[in-house]
Amino acid sequence: MPLRRYLIALGAAAAFASSPIHAASENAWPNRPVHMVVPFAAGGPTDTYARIVAERLSTIWGQQVVIDNKGGAGSNIGNAFVAHSGPDGYTLLFGTSSLASNGALYRSLDYSPTTDLTPISLVARFPFFMFVPNSSPAKTVKEFIDYVKAQPGKLIVASPGTGGTAHLAELLFLQMAGIQMTHAPYRGAAPAFIDLIPGRVHCYFGSGELLTYSRSGQVRVLASTGTK
Repeated sequence: MPLRRYLIALGAAAAFASSPIHAASENAWPNRPVHMVVPFAAGGPTDTYARIVAERLSTIWGQQVVIDNKGGAGSNIGNAFVAHSGPDGYTLLFGTSSLASNGALYRSLDYSPTTDLTPISLVARFPFFMFVPNSSPAKTVKEFIDYVKAQPGKLIVASPGTGGTAHLAELLFLQMAGIQMTHAPYRGAAPAFIDLIPGRVHCYFGSGELLTYSRSGQVRVLASTGTK
């Protein structure tokens, strides 16, 4: 039976594997710890979801699933690491839907999401929420749009990486609202919120996992991209 290198993609989160190798027995895998690469910084929503999945897989497989955070370049650093790793079934990637968009957003990639990785399973779908610091004068989306229009290009919108789903959602919002902001890419949600809370950045789109920040009163949430 073929063993493959897996990738679990989130945001829509799906699983992928590379070209197969052959094992002597299906029951031989896994017989040692498995590494799951998260292409964002620790502490963010993608990392949190990955750790939930890793914990469950550790129980099912009877082998430890170790999380490796390799953030940067809009998830391309982590994606490429898994794409170039040995296809022995011991390297997993918890990736995002940026795998579907990065090919169109970057001049070149040193890996192919379609030929170096093979889909295995969907993990999660979720809406984004629009967060602003408590110091923002905006209490509604309309007030935020007016606030940005008054100083075009001077305010900063953060994202967990250029070309990622959150960044694309932010760009669509800016386009639809007819406003201009300066983009600041981070290695994940956790470092972005370090700057959002004190107001060094002025907006961030993130998943519902980040609502803990607004529920604890550290930031304000204005809207959701979901249907409700």
